[in-house]
Amino acid sequence: MARQRLGQHFLHDVGWREQIARAIRVSRHAPRRNEERPYCWIEIGAGHGEMTEHLVATGAPVYAVELDPALVAKLQRLATRNPNLTVMPGDVLETDLAAVAAGRRIKLYGNLPYYITSPILHRFFERADLIDEIHIVIQLEVALRLVAQPRTRDYGYISVLTQYFSRPTIALELPPGAFQPPPEVDSALVSLKLPGENAKLQLANGDKFLAFVKTCFAQKRKTLMNNLRGSANPQRIQQTLVDLHLGVTARAEELSVSELAELYGRLS
Repeated sequence: MARQRLGQHFLHDVGWREQIARAIRVSRHAPRRNEERPYCWIEIGAGHGEMTEHLVATGAPVYAVELDPALVAKLQRLATRNPNLTVMPGDVLETDLAAVAAGRRIKLYGNLPYYITSPILHRFFERADLIDEIHIVIQLEVALRLVAQPRTRDYGYISVLTQYFSRPTIALELPPGAFQPPPEVDSALVSLKLPGENAKLQLANGDKFLAFVKTCFAQKRKTLMNNLRGSANPQRIQQTLVDLHLGVTARAEELSVSELAELYGRLS
């Protein structure tokens, strides 16, 4: 039984599970890549093991993180039949990804509770240096924000954060009927390949850059001049915007990740 407080919607449809398995290249019926470096899968919110069985079939070590004690016992029974599966009761937000990986590269898969998508992504990106791929099933509305481009309605801070660390694409769109109980919204599988723009930009302090971006988007409909007024001299901001051919009425939603990085570099 799903627990509403945990935002549980289990991927019960076998056909959709196979489509996801093919999209993330863990299906028994699709070719797999030859990996250059040792890696492991970390699954977030493994549930009843709907996708865990696909992951363990790769032969790679799989670490299934599950917060709900009622589901842990079933996963542990699955582990007795699959020696490459380790069940980890607990919260992924408190999981030490580096300790779990133990020197291997990380691939992440999760059917995420929709209300906690942003904190989990922030947590993953803290260890972006260890991660090659992230595949998450999330609310379609949020998925569109992750992949949004400048000058579109959905583009915002979460778009810049995601694209700074990764190259996101929407691999699949899933209807409510793919889940039990069905959510009230459509969902999507988003695949994020790492690294992202950070590999090109090579900023000395990515955390400060992202804090700057958050300030730029503090009030989305306001201009950069207004949002940045408290963090730099207004005349300097105005001159920098002119120098970058952006104009004094420019808004953060009009700038790409690289343009925001250039603005940050000049103002800092």
